[in-house]
Amino acid sequence: MVQIGNFFFKYRNFLFIFLYLALFIPFAPVFSEAALGPDYYRYPLLIGLLVTILGQLIRGATIALAYIVRGGKDKKVYANTLVTNGIFAHCRNPLYVGNILMLVGVGILVNSMLYMLVFIPLFLFIYQAIVLAEEHFLRNKFGSDFDAYTKRVHRWLINPIGLGKTISGMHFSWRRWLMREYNTQVVWMLCIVVILVFKYTHWTWDAATRNTWFMIAVLVLACYYGTIRYLKKSGTWPTV
Repeated sequence: MVQIGNFFFKYRNFLFIFLYLALFIPFAPVFSEAALGPDYYRYPLLIGLLVTILGQLIRGATIALAYIVRGGKDKKVYANTLVTNGIFAHCRNPLYVGNILMLVGVGILVNSMLYMLVFIPLFLFIYQAIVLAEEHFLRNKFGSDFDAYTKRVHRWLINPIGLGKTISGMHFSWRRWLMREYNTQVVWMLCIVVILVFKYTHWTWDAATRNTWFMIAVLVLACYYGTIRYLKKSGTWPTV
């Protein structure tokens, strides 16, 4: 599993492209009109949005409270410090938990049985392998400190005890959240927009109105991306 994890760690960014594209493979729905009536679409809409937004909020809180250097080094697992504060004091992999919830949420939102039964389990298997590879590295580098950390903090489950105290007791850097997360946010939000505009045919608008709103949403996201990128690259917002 460690070798599998090292392989997928190297190519994990391409994994998300593949998983987002897989959302649009036509397949039978999880929530159907036959089972739930004409308003069946409200279930995937509400549940999907709640789950995927929760995932982004977990990622945001993790990055804003205690940033961990992501991306490895030379496309290999790497860490120069063992981060155990912030959300990492409540879960060993909160960023990955956020990613999982974001993808599960959009899977529910797109209402695809194929995505939920095939692609999400595949994604979970790959993430488990990546985490095992990371833990192998951390255990070899940090030894007993990492072992002690694993004994008090769960790999996947977020322990809510003391979470409020952790958040209130640390500086919340929303600027770091935006600077470190804007790429992920824009791709994620664009995916949601495409699903809502083109997969949900229940809105009372014609094709012209639909396309207009889609272009407006794309323009807003492009402006958001361009603004944050400029602030970061120009040094107006120094990297933190």
